[in-house]
Amino acid sequence: MANTPQSKKRARQNVKRNDINKARRSRIRTHLRKVEEAIASGDKDAAAAALKAAQPELMRGVTKGVFHKNTAARKMSRLSSRVKSLA
Repeated sequence: MANTPQSKKRARQNVKRNDINKARRSRIRTHLRKVEEAIASGDKDAAAAALKAAQPELMRGVTKGVFHKNTAARKMSRLSSRVKSLA
């Protein structure tokens, strides 16, 4: 348990930041799932639109420190190649 005022404040900030990061991660995963579902349905236009919507969310997660830069780049690369391969 935190004892000093500084560590108590830090504990409060960590709880708040954890909630924010959890919400942001959830929103990003939702966007990625929409892309996956569009790819699974075989609709190239819907998949491309979903990918275009997911890209800024994923990059925002990088700037906010929720995801590592290379993780986001890998996800975007793999998804875009799968969208591109749709006939």
